[in-house]
Amino acid sequence: MDIQEYFARISYRGSHNKPDLATMSDIFQHHIQAVPFENLSIHCGESIELDLEATYNKIVRKKRGGWCMENNNLLSWVLKTLGYDVTLLGAKVYVPELDTYPEEMDHLLLQVQLDGKSYIVDGGFGMAYQLWQPMELISGTDQPQTPGVFRFQEESGTWYLEKVKRKQCVLNQSTSSSHDVENEVCRRVYLFTLQPRDIEEFRGCNAHLQTAPDSLFVTKSICSLQTADGIRALVGWKLTEIKYNYRDNMDLVEIRIIADEEMEKTLKEKFNITLDKKFVPINTSRLSLF
Repeated sequence: MDIQEYFARISYRGSHNKPDLATMSDIFQHHIQAVPFENLSIHCGESIELDLEATYNKIVRKKRGGWCMENNNLLSWVLKTLGYDVTLLGAKVYVPELDTYPEEMDHLLLQVQLDGKSYIVDGGFGMAYQLWQPMELISGTDQPQTPGVFRFQEESGTWYLEKVKRKQCVLNQSTSSSHDVENEVCRRVYLFTLQPRDIEEFRGCNAHLQTAPDSLFVTKSICSLQTADGIRALVGWKLTEIKYNYRDNMDLVEIRIIADEEMEKTLKEKFNITLDKKFVPINTSRLSLF
């Protein structure tokens, strides 16, 4: 594994001599705009491995994306290589339709200690709840970013991430989700504690999420990528493109349905992904990702 090869993969040409906040933020921004959040392996007959070298080969050399345990494990290696103090943390992702959190952790994120402050770095959530910058770990303070206003709330040692959402202008409403998100102002994203984790603790979670019949990642094929001014996401056959804050605190949303014969071209043109095996899209879950 070579840090310069990783920098080439994310088109990062900036400085990396000093492990400071500006450098970390810049690398992070390049990562999320180059490496998709995706679970396509599950839907083209591949297994998702937690081995760091396998993840490196998949994301850096094959120019694929990955989910949280791949993206953030790779980012942990990158930041540690550059001299940052990185700790793995485990989270539980909020399920809005059930208004609850799962019993077991199902998300990997990073804590970075820097100049006496603590930051959460999460390059593996994807969709419209993907952070665009590292967030300082402080409770009750709004931290505005391009996707919206994020904030942490801490209660008895448990930290909650929330995002304040903008109104949406959907160009073709007929293809929009049936989930009533229009009236939802603030969305809980996940909860976590500051207990340090080891990547080995995520092996069960990694296996469960790609095999359990009721797993979101089994019932939905997902590929999302942050862009210069928003996000694009392919869920099943539905391609959603969002331009953040295009006017009056409103996001512009455009949705279209991709035909099977367009799928390979769409993955290449919109996400720079070429798959080795036949991809079978799926979207049988009613859970909303927006």
